[in-house]
Amino acid sequence: MIINIDNEYSGRLKILKEFDIIIQDVVESTCDFMKCPYETEVNVLFTDDETIHQINLENRGIDRPTDVLSFPMIDFEAPADLSGVEDMQYEYFNSDTGCLMLGDIVISIDRAYSQAEEYGHSVKREIAFLTAHSMLHLFGYDHIDDAGREEMEKLQEQILTEKGYTRDYE
Repeated sequence: MIINIDNEYSGRLKILKEFDIIIQDVVESTCDFMKCPYETEVNVLFTDDETIHQINLENRGIDRPTDVLSFPMIDFEAPADLSGVEDMQYEYFNSDTGCLMLGDIVISIDRAYSQAEEYGHSVKREIAFLTAHSMLHLFGYDHIDDAGREEMEKLQEQILTEKGYTRDYE
């Protein structure tokens, strides 16, 4: 598994060393939870509200910052259905590593800290939550309607609880 984590955040808040460990743990756990049979590749970028606002505007036409953005590489027919990816070797697998390229995650550190405070849990737990949420998007899940939102919330909670990233996680 390859997890590339880049830090373009230049704000006043701390990027804790544990963030990398938490992200790796949640990415691996989500892949296991989804029963992904392939070695995978995920890219994660830490940024600020201003930059994520610009990315959100350019890619989604939404003129405001957000907490996390997900850019899946796979066009799923059904969430987590990996049955057809081998037929798309050149599109979905990194030719150098052989890894299945799930996609990119962009996390606003500004939002992670403010939401952790708002929800009354640690920023480490918020990073775990944002990563699990985004990983589900990379596996084709979405929350456009209530049914999708409920399913994602249930899966997020299962993944986070299984790894101990509950609301009281320090």
